[in-house]
Amino acid sequence: MKPSVFALVDCNNFYASCEKLFRPDLRYTPVVVLSNNDGCVVARSKEAKALGIKMGVPIQHIKAEIRRYGIEVFSSNYTLYGDMSRRVMTTLEALSPRVDVYSIDEAFLDLTGINRVVPFEDFGRQVKDTVYQNVGLSVCVGIAPTRTLAKLANYAAKKYPATGGVVDLTDAIRQRRLMERVPVGEVWGVGRRITARLESLGITTALQLAEADPTTLRNQFSVVLERTARELNGIPCLPWEEAPQPKKQIMCSRSFGQPLTQLKDLEEALAHFATRVCEKLRGGDQFAGEIMVFIRTNPFRPEVPQYSRSVTTRLITPSQDSRVIVDKALELLRSIYRQGYQYAKAGVLVSELVTTSVRQADLFEAEPVETGGGTRSERLMALMDQINRRSRGALTTARQAGNNAYAMRRSHLSPAYTTNWRQLPVVH
Repeated sequence: MKPSVFALVDCNNFYASCEKLFRPDLRYTPVVVLSNNDGCVVARSKEAKALGIKMGVPIQHIKAEIRRYGIEVFSSNYTLYGDMSRRVMTTLEALSPRVDVYSIDEAFLDLTGINRVVPFEDFGRQVKDTVYQNVGLSVCVGIAPTRTLAKLANYAAKKYPATGGVVDLTDAIRQRRLMERVPVGEVWGVGRRITARLESLGITTALQLAEADPTTLRNQFSVVLERTARELNGIPCLPWEEAPQPKKQIMCSRSFGQPLTQLKDLEEALAHFATRVCEKLRGGDQFAGEIMVFIRTNPFRPEVPQYSRSVTTRLITPSQDSRVIVDKALELLRSIYRQGYQYAKAGVLVSELVTTSVRQADLFEAEPVETGGGTRSERLMALMDQINRRSRGALTTARQAGNNAYAMRRSHLSPAYTTNWRQLPVVH
């Protein structure tokens, strides 16, 4: 059996790079991308990082720097980022027989045995060049016998420019040499609290974590940290996922661009959130057995009255029908809504998810569950999804119609360069 080899491919400064890609005039300009409602910095170009702009800093705290250095500011454009991510992952799937998408800008590749055809480092450079040629985005590639070491190799590829963005860590001597330099807090899965505890025990580098006694790590921390240490020693403990595990819950929530006080505005928002949840349910061929709705004011404004409530209910029959879940979400909302408050956020969460094969019908259900073409409800929802995919949300529930008082504040939103014909970039 061939020893496992993984590659972690990670897009560099992904959100900021997506914004720069269609703005050649910003090639050398510092760029930051803001969170929902244009609140905090969630992404920075390398130029913005060089200026000392920190992740998570509120936009109002860096207004002076924005003016002084000419920093370009963008609202989060998730439609653009999602489409660019799809293009990157499609390219990777053409290069490797198995791809495990880890996040919007990261994916693991299975490179087991590929060195019989081409050296690992050469293949990594091929991946880097192909993604740049096909998509226009720069990536770094870390290659190693375990996922944790591949993450470490990717860290080195980003940190040390001399690597050219590709690091092969399949050699044990190179592994130890790198782990001697890497702080333990940079190891995948080692958060701030665990880092502090490890440092109190004298474990400050990745190498010291790798050399720690596995039993002690399990007893004093967890089996997860024990596995991390074993992975640092080249022992794969994270099996390859042939298919993503079905979601256990799905949530859609949002902080509003402006506080909402009226029930009708909250109803419009919740109807939109519930509809998005149902689209995700149908996309995963899942049905929800439980619904939770929550609303809250802004806890960071103590000068205004505070209120926060949530309520949960079970459905008699698990459903993915937008009409059913929207109606139930609005019913729950009305039970917890109180006048006199400025609501800053609301959301819908569905849980107790099941697939079609294990869904149990209600004995008194008017429309029995069918096999094959599905129920009338399922056919209607499938048609609705099909139309919306073609027409970008042309069909909605009646409750979603309104003035979008709940809409996010996105004052610096870039065009949908790749998904809207009217917003295609024009070359003059």
